[in-house]
Amino acid sequence: MNIKYALIGVLESIRDFMEAGGPVLWIILVTAFLMWILIIERYWFIRLTYPGLVKAAVRQWDERKDHHTWYVHRIRDELISRVSAQLHRGLILLNTLVALCPLMGLLGTVFGMVQMFDIMAITGSGNARLMASGISMATIPTMAGMVVALSGLYFSARLKFHADYLTQMAADNLHISDTKAVKKK
Repeated sequence: MNIKYALIGVLESIRDFMEAGGPVLWIILVTAFLMWILIIERYWFIRLTYPGLVKAAVRQWDERKDHHTWYVHRIRDELISRVSAQLHRGLILLNTLVALCPLMGLLGTVFGMVQMFDIMAITGSGNARLMASGISMATIPTMAGMVVALSGLYFSARLKFHADYLTQMAADNLHISDTKAVKKK
């Protein structure tokens, strides 16, 4: 029973936080959710799908008997390019979501300030209690946007590093067994 009440208390705290932050905070939450789904998908790809992709490319490369003509080197470049494209897929979208978070936080700041000025105009005074909700609606989305962006920025940079490194590793696996000079056809 205590776990049930603790969970209800946590959910109420989250609801209160979301209400204090205003509607822009919900948009930041959706953006953070999409960003984390993409981060998890990329790590899933690297861990589970990438090894099979490289094995297929290496198998296709090793089936070729000729490794020294210009044409075959272009095939090797295409295999590396395919692996690289798969590794880098989604990183531009991830970087875009990371960049949007602080901007949405700024939008929340503007929205909260407008709310505060509306309250001041309606009441005709600078009542601190009435202005507090507008101020919290102005600061909470800014903080949330920055926190989401910082966490996303770290993982975005790590994923970019992994994609570049694994692309180089794939290129190294497609080694050229012939030491003859590359001939043009």
